[in-house]
Amino acid sequence: MKQISVGLIGFGNIGTGVVNALNRNGELIAQRIGAELKLVRIADVDTKRKRAAEYDPAILTADANAILDDPNIQIVIELVGGLEPARTFVEKALRAGKHVVTANKAMLANFGADLWQIADHHGVALLFEASVGGGIPIIRGLELGLTANRFLSVYGIVNGTCNYILTNMAEEHKAFETVLAEAQAHGYAEPDPTFDVEGYDTAHKTAILASLAFQQDIRYADVYVEGITRIKPVDIEYARELGYTIKLLGIAKCDPEDGRVEARVHPTLVPCKSLLAQVGGVYNGIMTVGDLVGRSMFYGRGAGPDPTASAVLSDVMAAAAALAEERPVKEHRLTIQPGKRNLKPIEELKTSYYIRLIAEDRPGVMAKIGTVLGEHDISIGSMIQRGKPGAESAEIIIVTHTAQEKNVQEAISVIAALPTTFEKPFVLRVEEDL
Repeated sequence: MKQISVGLIGFGNIGTGVVNALNRNGELIAQRIGAELKLVRIADVDTKRKRAAEYDPAILTADANAILDDPNIQIVIELVGGLEPARTFVEKALRAGKHVVTANKAMLANFGADLWQIADHHGVALLFEASVGGGIPIIRGLELGLTANRFLSVYGIVNGTCNYILTNMAEEHKAFETVLAEAQAHGYAEPDPTFDVEGYDTAHKTAILASLAFQQDIRYADVYVEGITRIKPVDIEYARELGYTIKLLGIAKCDPEDGRVEARVHPTLVPCKSLLAQVGGVYNGIMTVGDLVGRSMFYGRGAGPDPTASAVLSDVMAAAAALAEERPVKEHRLTIQPGKRNLKPIEELKTSYYIRLIAEDRPGVMAKIGTVLGEHDISIGSMIQRGKPGAESAEIIIVTHTAQEKNVQEAISVIAALPTTFEKPFVLRVEEDL
């Protein structure tokens, strides 16, 4: 049986998970690909820290070049994360004719098209199943299983921290800050949760999914982003009353007429009947819509050492099988031209909207608000008005019919300036067709 030499750069939690998974399932993997995977070198800046994994200490080094410059190492696993030095490591490995497997969403969302072009030029593969959705095989699903489709849209709940927070806010009727503290205590949220709760993590993953689905160079900077920090329990309650649940969605759509792509991340009202509405806790769910297959749903554990190791090793196996059979890698052969993108600005978005505002509770106020909406081509689909006897103000909830983003934002500015409005209205977008 052929032996394929593998080098691992990055020996943190995910790297430890990969080593453990390889130890546990190494024989099974060899049987399935017809080759033995041999981990010959591990590089990490911290060589002193104890890891919960069995490995030969002699193969651990602080110098990544011990892997990158070794002509016998055929596959490099990059689990450093971040932009640099990860990008430099990956580029050097590709130029040296090595296949690369990565879980690095930030690197791919910023430089993916450049790196895929380098890989293609040197006849090797840059594989990235673990970059989105942890153990969920969404990348292979888009690229292989559904490849005959022209993709119309992709919707993703791809951040377990945010989904845990929103799920628990809904189930336990607690405030964002309370649930965040609980998530941190349970290890579901980082001490500094900004990257997750402000939507940045989801935006990186959305850029990758959009690039793959629509074969355009969609980068992190192209994605419109809003986080979940302004969601209040009352929004979740009103959403439920109206037949929705609130999820942080990464959304990518391609207009079939002009090829323009919209890529956005924000809290979204999702119909309770939708499969995405059933994705709870730390789980991830991704829905794709293709012109032939219609809706497809991918669901599973989106983070953690074991699920991510599952995805990493699936890519390693694909590369190793190709090497053993002396053929090119079939997966992830992207040829997206860097800079090729056709974007739709967020201002041109057309969808329904949820608007929550507090205004004076007296005759004529609602009529004035309705007039402002009408002047901006916004019609009301449903409305809830809640006030207490004797109170001077009432809480008004409006769900609009389809309207244009630019018009909605302009109308909100006008309503906020009315003397009868007590604070700036809070707006969420609605996705009906899920």
